[in-house]
Amino acid sequence: MTDVTAEDAAPAGLTDKLGVDIDPELLSLALTHRSWAYEHGQGPHNERLEFLGDSVLGQAVTVRLFTAHPELEEGALAKRRASVVSTIALAEVARTIGLGDHIFLGRGEDQTGGRDKDSILADTMEAVIGATFLSAGPDAATALVLRLVEPLLADPERHGAAMDPKTSLQELAARTGVGPPTYSIESAGPDHDRRFTATVRVGEVAAEGVGSSKKQAEMAAALLAWRTLSSRA
Repeated sequence: MTDVTAEDAAPAGLTDKLGVDIDPELLSLALTHRSWAYEHGQGPHNERLEFLGDSVLGQAVTVRLFTAHPELEEGALAKRRASVVSTIALAEVARTIGLGDHIFLGRGEDQTGGRDKDSILADTMEAVIGATFLSAGPDAATALVLRLVEPLLADPERHGAAMDPKTSLQELAARTGVGPPTYSIESAGPDHDRRFTATVRVGEVAAEGVGSSKKQAEMAAALLAWRTLSSRA
């Protein structure tokens, strides 16, 4: 294990938001990014739990969509599932529970905004689901998944926004008459670890997104702007 204590790994605020008891050592492992493990003697990290959690997540969402929407054909079901389990959607879920504050990151990742990076948040969310499966069982893991993704499942417009936030933002801007979105990009860091920050402005709304590519940063910014603009519309 890493040199993280179980008490550090299981903050009450996070476990309360998850609503499930997870073995502290498993939770510690689920929150441990490989960058932290590398800096602490090549210890274990959360990627195996992420692999498990991805399968649990996919099954839970698939069964829920299949049973709740008998009117939808296979293609429509697959599209909805893809949007709910996408990196952007999972990162959104992770932010609602403040997961980024509890991830064990290496110094480099931490200093370059890793706690709010979509890919890290999504991967850690999957690892937490995997830890729940091992610690509390499949029923508890399924219940956790459905509880966390319910806002996405309940709002059909979010399916399109999570899959293609730039198009969704452009369509919403056209409907509300605020003018088309405009994007600007800045980058920082060495070539092998460059981070991009996108700023999108649409009407009076401005939003930023960070990613390891221009596309990822723009998508993250567009989704945040879409959420803000749709809440005002």
